[in-house]
Amino acid sequence: MTTSPEPRSPRRSGPGHPARRDRHGRGLRGRLVPATVPLARTKAEIFDDLVLDTVEGLERRYAKELAGVEFAVEDVPPELNVYDSDVLEDGEVPLARLLPGRPGRQELPPRIVLYRRPLEFRAMDREDLADLVHDVIIEQVANLLGVDPDELS
Repeated sequence: MTTSPEPRSPRRSGPGHPARRDRHGRGLRGRLVPATVPLARTKAEIFDDLVLDTVEGLERRYAKELAGVEFAVEDVPPELNVYDSDVLEDGEVPLARLLPGRPGRQELPPRIVLYRRPLEFRAMDREDLADLVHDVIIEQVANLLGVDPDELS
């Protein structure tokens, strides 16, 4: 003798009734991790933090020399056929660029631009990325100040 399954009664939410996950059974909606938890940080935010850590360390030691220098991060380098000597390259791929300031009427401060995606691509893990970002910034600051990179490390 076969028994037919009992008909389901509609679920209700409220006191005494468990809340339903959602209408279609797909699970909870919204963030899985609160925004304040480090897991919720994007790759770009993590990269920016690595840059800031290195820059803050340099600015503590060389505050006077780096007073007007701007540091920036771009996702990818601009498409140029030929790069000047102010670009730090790995093979044919630019990793960073030093834009020396222009004194005069439209004074522009010196600017060091790091290219996030090429640097991330070359790193094996976050620790390797931190070392690579540090080395690239040291190299660019050394070029700007006209000193040997070993003096800044």
